[in-house]
Amino acid sequence: MDVRPISPSLLVEELADRIASAPRESWVRVALDGAPAARPGELADALAGPLRLRGREVLRVSSTDFLRPASLRFEHGRTDPDAFYTDWLDAGALTREVLGPLEPGRSGKVLPTLWDSVVDRATRAPYVTLPEGGVLLLDGALLLGQGLPFDLAVHLSLSSGALARRTAEEWRWTLPAYTRYEEEAAPASVADVVVRVDDPRHPAVVTRR
Repeated sequence: MDVRPISPSLLVEELADRIASAPRESWVRVALDGAPAARPGELADALAGPLRLRGREVLRVSSTDFLRPASLRFEHGRTDPDAFYTDWLDAGALTREVLGPLEPGRSGKVLPTLWDSVVDRATRAPYVTLPEGGVLLLDGALLLGQGLPFDLAVHLSLSSGALARRTAEEWRWTLPAYTRYEEEAAPASVADVVVRVDDPRHPAVVTRR
């Protein structure tokens, strides 16, 4: 594999160019996949402006707004890494309410948030319609390898050491879930774009030969 250092600003511009080059008669569903320590939400936010400058409407969605209710997430305790890996994200709702409506020929009518995990109740958010040619920027962890339909998947990769160092103490119990993710889903192998972010100031794009 080839590893190409890149500045954060140039990374955003290159990704925006790639996304905006997609056909304008259909939506583009982009996953920004990475552990919270990799800051996928920050990259998704940074892409919104450049994409709009390129003539694309943008909708930002976070997978943390599509978690299952606490009764399901915490069925095996609040710090079970296997449950975190398999049971926290409501992938069915994410497909039904966000990704599915952006399939070719569908309505483009999307629910931007579903569940407030802090207060553990539905957000009651209204549906929004993303015009054809618009871009969905979805950030979150553990998104790949479970059949979610994306048009472009960007994986923000961290070494195990960097992940451990940059994960907040109260979330370190999730580290085995990310080890399992690497072993079972192999996100760096299935993503369209892989970016190493051990040092967020000095990312590097990984290209498979």
